[in-house]
Amino acid sequence: MKLFRRYKKRILLVLSLVLVLGYYFCLPQPLFDRPTSTVLLDAEGTLLGAKIAADGQWRFPRNMEVPEKFRAAIIAFEDKRFERHWGVDIWALGRAFRLNWEQGRTVSGGSTLTMQTIRLARNNPARTLPEKLLEIILATRLEWTYSKAEILAFYASNAPFGGNVVGLDAAAWKYFQRSAADLSWAEACMLAVLPNSPSLINLGRNRARLRTKRNW
Repeated sequence: MKLFRRYKKRILLVLSLVLVLGYYFCLPQPLFDRPTSTVLLDAEGTLLGAKIAADGQWRFPRNMEVPEKFRAAIIAFEDKRFERHWGVDIWALGRAFRLNWEQGRTVSGGSTLTMQTIRLARNNPARTLPEKLLEIILATRLEWTYSKAEILAFYASNAPFGGNVVGLDAAAWKYFQRSAADLSWAEACMLAVLPNSPSLINLGRNRARLRTKRNW
């Protein structure tokens, strides 16, 4: 204790420096490094053919352009304060904590789209309190590095859309045979609710539930 009191300022300075450096370098680099499908398009952007990615997923190359209809739908459904928060929505976390406490089980995570992007980048680790705290830290770091448009593009290109379909572009062609930019409002809204519950794409069993979520 005497030694600590003697060098207290230096020790605190070193610890502060370690924390700052840890925060600065905590973001995975690259954020996503997974194989993508080989895609062949014609001059007008129509899909001519595609080859499945090396890991067995239909994951098209990252597209930094997120169509306005999908952007509006995913923000309304998943994170209505996306444009205003810094990666973490305190109100949503508080609401999730209250609901989970009342239900006695996890019914809501309160995660923002930024936090969900971090989960996708980290291969969806187990949902534990330490992991949630780490997500919060990494989400604020992600917001510091990338714009809202870039974060949404990361999410749209890597979110699960049922089965082995990953990313908005692959999902648009798989389910509607057109590019994401050409989706209708109904189609964009259907795809917006899928990453939350990708198993709903089994239309033989879940058609009514999927339609209800889409209409909402």
